[in-house]
Amino acid sequence: MGDREEQGEGAGSSLELEAPIPETQKEIPISDGIAFNNQSAIFQAIEVVERDSLAIAQSFTSLFASLRLALSESTSTSLHHMQCFTDATGRLQESVLDAATKGNRYINSCLRLNEEMKSVDGLASQLKHVDALDAAVNKLLHIP
Repeated sequence: MGDREEQGEGAGSSLELEAPIPETQKEIPISDGIAFNNQSAIFQAIEVVERDSLAIAQSFTSLFASLRLALSESTSTSLHHMQCFTDATGRLQESVLDAATKGNRYINSCLRLNEEMKSVDGLASQLKHVDALDAAVNKLLHIP
């Protein structure tokens, strides 16, 4: 290829230089052993890298948007669960207080009944004596 063919190869690009390119700058080696013969090939490679970089950036943008939405939904769900938990805890607390109040009333009733039963024990022993006396009187009155 001659100098004129290389210069005419990307003539529509605004990135190319107007002046002829010296021989030392025409070939740029890359680390993997592939050499670019002219600037248009370099510009094409840069365009490919830019497109790939843009695609990667868009992928990351989409990924972060998805993560942000998932986090938002998770936070919203967690908030809803916490509100339900708070409501359930409040109702449970009311029920426990009601049960404790009823339990205290029951215990107090049992204590009062126990006190009343102590006085009934004395009455019961008196009734035993009355029953024994009644039985003795009946024996005497029913003499065969």
